[in-house]
Amino acid sequence: MSTNTLGTPATAELAEQAAQTAPLTLGEFLRDRRARLTPVPGAGGRRRTPGLRREEVATRAHVSVTWYTWLEQGRGGAPSDEVLERLATALALDRADREYMFLLAQQRPPPIKGAAASAAITPALQRVLDGMTATPAVIKTQCWDIVAWNAAAAAVLSDYAAQPPGGRNLLRRLFTEPAMRAAPGWEANARFAIATFRVDAARAGDSPEAAALAEELQAVSKDFRRLWADKETSSHYVGIKRIERPPAGSITLEHQSFPVDSAPGLSMIVFTPVTAADVEAITMLMAG
Repeated sequence: MSTNTLGTPATAELAEQAAQTAPLTLGEFLRDRRARLTPVPGAGGRRRTPGLRREEVATRAHVSVTWYTWLEQGRGGAPSDEVLERLATALALDRADREYMFLLAQQRPPPIKGAAASAAITPALQRVLDGMTATPAVIKTQCWDIVAWNAAAAAVLSDYAAQPPGGRNLLRRLFTEPAMRAAPGWEANARFAIATFRVDAARAGDSPEAAALAEELQAVSKDFRRLWADKETSSHYVGIKRIERPPAGSITLEHQSFPVDSAPGLSMIVFTPVTAADVEAITMLMAG
């Protein structure tokens, strides 16, 4: 390592170190992932560098060579979702690389693709729920369908196992079931749920399921229509829930939502009892 008279690294070497530790740009990321791909045997003759040529990636992604070259050079502005999705396919990116590319290009994660959410409930994920013995917890989709729950949630919130699949939708129950409507703080809970669902639907991109649910609830509930028209948004499902459950009485729960990283589109809502008395009430209900 070269140093100056004071024994510190030279300016050029410091600049090189800084460049090595600086965050990747979109162009650098694309060049790196392009270099990792193996060309088709016999395609294009001898190659001076590893990986695919720009022309080959552009062909795979159905974009012009000029446009792709600009992207690697940091020119041309931010590419659209559609172009990024085609690049993800062309470069054979996994889920983590796809998300990272969107973050570099648009400073946001990619839209969450719809999937069979129930298939993502692995035994390990169910064990996480079951490990919270006196804390109700559920897992929901972007459309607020409950797809997994623990025994505490079944005893305190609802026996989801006894509900038909359509009856496991939190929004549908919130706006159509009289018992839910009569619960303390319904207006605040309903407003907050709609604001969060609006963001979930946006994250889902062009989701026919989310659009159909919003259309259905606007048709059957004047309160949903009223609150939906306010266009409020919230990205954090956090708050206080107070419920009455005879014979246990009143139970106060703090609720918070967490994304399930292993299953994009799913989130876990945990309802934590606030006091020891709330824990005792939940234990009583579970024993009954």
